[in-house]
Amino acid sequence: MPLETGTLILTHYTVKVKDTGEIIETTRDEDAKKYGIYDPTKKYEPKLISVGEGWVLKGVDEALLSANVGDKLTIEIPPEKGFGLRDPNKVKMIPLRKFGDKASELRVNEEVEIDNKIGIVRYIGSGRVQVDFNHKYAGKVLVYDLEIVKKLESDKDKVIALIRRRLPMEEDKVNFTIDNFTLRLNLPSEYYLIEGLQIIKRAISNDIFKFLPQIKKVEFIETYEQPKPKEEVKAPQAPIESKAEVTTKVEEKVEVGTKEKVAKPKRRKKEST
Repeated sequence: MPLETGTLILTHYTVKVKDTGEIIETTRDEDAKKYGIYDPTKKYEPKLISVGEGWVLKGVDEALLSANVGDKLTIEIPPEKGFGLRDPNKVKMIPLRKFGDKASELRVNEEVEIDNKIGIVRYIGSGRVQVDFNHKYAGKVLVYDLEIVKKLESDKDKVIALIRRRLPMEEDKVNFTIDNFTLRLNLPSEYYLIEGLQIIKRAISNDIFKFLPQIKKVEFIETYEQPKPKEEVKAPQAPIESKAEVTTKVEEKVEVGTKEKVAKPKRRKKEST
């Protein structure tokens, strides 16, 4: 049975530029190693997608709506259903001085941010910089090698996936309960100080309310414990000798002392007058 809009699924995929074969992204560690883009700090695993709701490119969404769980798809995405067509009006010439102290750091084909927009430096010369504000892959045909791994149906699977979408924690650290229409999530302490935590909490709550409409309240629990006092480090003590050992040593010292001969100074005889 084909997937419906709003269905939560886990997918594995590798996406590349058709003309050049450049790998844009992959969720598979074997593909990352194969194409020489493996990052040991990254976790490779199936990605969560809500079908037909714009979580992925339009061309991928359309293909998923006619697919089934377990399908392996090769999807060719034209620019108009991918990152869009190239717009020559988005290529701007900007005075080099506008970049201030960072002007000397500019390099061709590297990304730069100016006026809150991200662009790619195409040319530097004559006191000007040509910046292309088109998306990096605008005008490119993309190819998705995609597999639909699983459809999420249980409340538990949905909650875990939705939380990990926003907080990339290990699955065994997702600790929550659902009781009386309330979901209570115990946050691991290592996430208390991450940047934008309040925004992340709101986003998780919105996702939960949307995909689990029976949940009316979401509570995030942060637990702080008083640190344990540090144990005092005691200096090592000399071994305690028994009374017998002490007596023996004293006697030995006395005995040795009696055997020693101390040279006494000789007195000179008085000469007779």
